[in-house]
Amino acid sequence: MANIEELRSCVRNGIDFVKRQKDVIDAEVFASCNEHITVRLNYTADIPCNGVHEPKSTQFGGVGLFIVFKSGKEIKVGFGSVSNNITPKGITEAFQKARKNKVYDPDFKSLPMPIGKPILENYHDPAVMEISDTAIVDLGWQGLKGSLTEYNQKHFNKSVIVGGDVTIIKERMAIASTKGIDDFDESTVLTTNITSMIEKERVKGTGWNTSTHLSGFNPEEAGRESADSAIKTIGGERITTGTYNVVFGKQPVMDLFTNIVVPALSLASLNASDTPFLGKLGQKISSELLTVYDDGAIRGAIGSKKISCEGISTGRTDLIHNGFLVGFLSNNYLAKKLESTFASFIPRNGFRYYNGGRNHNIQPKICPTNIVIEGKEEVPSQSLLSKINNGIYIGRIWYTYPINGLAAGDFTSTIIADSYLVRGGKIDKPLKPNTVRINNNITDILNNIIAVSKEKKQTIVWGGEAVVIAPEIAVQNVKLDNISDFMS
Repeated sequence: MANIEELRSCVRNGIDFVKRQKDVIDAEVFASCNEHITVRLNYTADIPCNGVHEPKSTQFGGVGLFIVFKSGKEIKVGFGSVSNNITPKGITEAFQKARKNKVYDPDFKSLPMPIGKPILENYHDPAVMEISDTAIVDLGWQGLKGSLTEYNQKHFNKSVIVGGDVTIIKERMAIASTKGIDDFDESTVLTTNITSMIEKERVKGTGWNTSTHLSGFNPEEAGRESADSAIKTIGGERITTGTYNVVFGKQPVMDLFTNIVVPALSLASLNASDTPFLGKLGQKISSELLTVYDDGAIRGAIGSKKISCEGISTGRTDLIHNGFLVGFLSNNYLAKKLESTFASFIPRNGFRYYNGGRNHNIQPKICPTNIVIEGKEEVPSQSLLSKINNGIYIGRIWYTYPINGLAAGDFTSTIIADSYLVRGGKIDKPLKPNTVRINNNITDILNNIIAVSKEKKQTIVWGGEAVVIAPEIAVQNVKLDNISDFMS
């Protein structure tokens, strides 16, 4: 990987180069270098297997230039990039592409200006940057060991399947512009997601762990958690179609917010009129118990960054406060396009995420960092069950997506694991996996929240860099549909 000084030299040389071009008004030069490492777990008790596969590693980097050109009486903008080349030759080639691609954009206002001073400094783990192949493989074995140890202690040695991955992301980037931005960032992310199955019982459980540092990373714990969850859901029962009071566990809360709520709280969706919250800034959109914000400067959270990919310091952006819509996630382009006398947006969320890293080949889009969900009056997790008395605890969902477009607010999702029937305010019996689908409107879910837990956990969607610091949430009147399970 290129080091930080090489990247900083690249972007500074790039600015010096474009300043010498007669038709250039402003310029932004971005350079990055990333490595994405994945170790796959694939264990089957009844079929010979390797258990842990060799690591797969991809490295990618390069330089991207966004240029503001004077073209006669018009101003045009162009973007060009070159991969695997941060030399002066690469800068020249990227600039030529930007000039060739220049277009008139009536919505472009200006390049980003520096905003605030970065909160985070030296927050990455040098040990992750230099981690050996042997240590990477060992992390995979730790995850598998956790799961198999739990199964063996509970006397499950047959019909066991363990799958998942350990992922390591290393990122370096630098950015400079004619607007006075000259900064860099370096980050490390470690995640593991493990799913354990007992095939003959037709159950599965999940476990996950996240960290920015090796010292805080525990794949073994995730493995144990996945096996324990699978064992606890043996003998699950079906339920009939109906409306239930439910507790959404941390993973379902993350899934709903990642796939439905947070996209609707982006200026990109507002700009496209594709959000159920269109025209509702300053209005009540959820239960007064709910507060949601994005904060990219939380030390130790895996979504944290020192600066955005536009060179702007990360920080807190309030989205929902005590049920009222108070803000949207934004990048520089849309913040300037949509600002008005009545509303302005700080563009803290302009990132170039693609394929597990900050990618020089694309321009900044709007991406969350750490989505934090809080309650006005938070309660212990166990109290949530008494809040619903009789209902369903939903522990894991998947295939969550909007139907009828994001603006309609309608969505569907399937309950696949870690879920239980609740009777008399206590966990009673497991819910049979893959037999229930959630069909609801997200505005109904938000408005029917009756309690939020104190306990929270960093929770991620597979393959994503953003994190939801997720509580458990109790919700009234959730529509659940009974569906046929496999070979029923």
